[in-house]
Amino acid sequence: MNLFGTAGIRGSAVETVTPELALAVGRAAGRDGDEFVVARDGRETGPALAAAMEAGLESAGADVRRAGQLPTPALAFASQGRRGAMLTASHNPPTDNGIKLFADGEEYDRDAERTIDRRVEDDDPPVAWDEWGDRERVGVLDDYRDAVVGYATDHGAPLDGLRVVVDCGNGMAAVATPQVLRALGANVVTLNANVDGHFPGRESKPTPETLEDLREFLRADPDADLGIGHDGDADRIVVVDGDGEVVHEDTVVALLASHYTERSEADDPVVVTTPNASGRIDEQVETAGGRVERVRLGALHEGIAAAREDGGDDTEVVFAAEPWKHVHTRFGGWIDGVVSAAVVSRLVADAGGLAPLREPVTERPYRKVSVSCPDDAKSDVMARLETAIPDRFPEADVATEYGVRATLPDGSWVLVRPSGTEPYVRIYAESDDVDALVAEASDAVEGEVEAQS
Repeated sequence: MNLFGTAGIRGSAVETVTPELALAVGRAAGRDGDEFVVARDGRETGPALAAAMEAGLESAGADVRRAGQLPTPALAFASQGRRGAMLTASHNPPTDNGIKLFADGEEYDRDAERTIDRRVEDDDPPVAWDEWGDRERVGVLDDYRDAVVGYATDHGAPLDGLRVVVDCGNGMAAVATPQVLRALGANVVTLNANVDGHFPGRESKPTPETLEDLREFLRADPDADLGIGHDGDADRIVVVDGDGEVVHEDTVVALLASHYTERSEADDPVVVTTPNASGRIDEQVETAGGRVERVRLGALHEGIAAAREDGGDDTEVVFAAEPWKHVHTRFGGWIDGVVSAAVVSRLVADAGGLAPLREPVTERPYRKVSVSCPDDAKSDVMARLETAIPDRFPEADVATEYGVRATLPDGSWVLVRPSGTEPYVRIYAESDDVDALVAEASDAVEGEVEAQS
C-alpha cells in the first residue's frame, strides 16, 4: 500500500479520501500518540472526514482536541508538543480532500508514513472498549495569529499603512493573513475572503492565470504596494507587485533566504531547498555568507533534519523552501504561507518597495516542460539519463541524488526528474539561453523514452 504522496494523502473524496480511509488512517495514527489536535479546511467534505478521523484516533486510544476550521499552518502550530491531523487537499479542486499528519509541528517523514501504510493494510482492530480516547474542543486561531504577529515584528520594518491586497481564494487564509497584516499596521484589501469549499471566486491553486482578478485590481489601484495570493489551506503564497506582475517563486525564496542568512549569527548558516529551485537562491545565500543544501520535493522537513544532523554546533538551518512553500525555521518546522505574507510585507516596507528588494537578484529565464513517459518505464529511463545527460553536457557538474541535475560553468542548469503523480518526466531549466538548454535536454529524454517503448 502506498497512500502518501509528496504532500500527505490526497484525492477524490468519493473514490480515494473517503470516510472509511480517514477512519482507518486515524486508527493507524492513534497508536503513535496520546493526544491529537484535529482540524479541517473549508471543503464541503471536511466535516464528515474529520468526524471519521476523530473516531479512528479515539478507537486507537488517543485523545482528540477538535480545532474546527483552520489554515494548515495553524494546525501545525497547534501540534507542537503533541500530534496533529489536518483534513485538506491544499490547492486541489473542491471534489478532492486529503490527510496530513504532524508530530510536534513537523509533517510525518517517510518512515512514519510507511508505518501508517502498513497498519492500514493490516486493518488493526480498535483497542479495548474502556481504553478509547475522549474529545474536547480547543481554540487555536487567536494564539496562532498572535504568534505570527510577534514573530514578524522582528523582521523588516513596521507596515505603517502599506497597502496590501490579499486574494484568499475562498480558502483558510481568510481567517489569518488579513488579520495578521492589519495587526502589523497594513492597509489591507481582501478578495475572495469568505471561506467557501466550492472555491467560487477562482481555482484554489494560485497561478498567474487564476490570480488575474488580483493582478487587475493591483493594476487599477495606484496606491497598492503589494499583492498576495494563497491556496485553499494557506500554506502556499504567491507574491504580486503593485503593477500586477507575479514575482517569480524562486525570487521570493531568494529574498527570504538572503534575509535569514544575513541575520544568522551562526558560522554555518544553511538554506534547504529542492533540486528544481533556481540558482539565484544559491547566489543570494552565498553572497550573504551561507550555503544551500537540496532535498527531494515534498521533503523539506527531512532536509532540515539531515542538515542539522550532518552539521556541527556551528550550523543553523535558517530557512527552507520549495517553490511557493516556505518553512520559517525559527518560528516552526512547518510550511507557513501566513508567516511568509507577514515577513515579505515587512521586508517590502523596509526596502521602500518590492523593486529595490528584488534589484540584487539575477533573474535568468526559467522554464519547466513535461515529456510523456509511462509510469512503468520511468525507472529505466531515469537510469539511462544518468549517463545521457552528462554526455549531452560534458562540461557540467552533474548530481543524481534527486533526478539528474546538470549545472554548467556559467550558472545555467537543467534538472530532469520523474513526476511522482503523473506519467511524465519533468524538465526544469534556467539559463540566458533557456530554450536551447530545454531543447537539448528534451531530445535526450525523448530518446530514452522511445528506447524503452
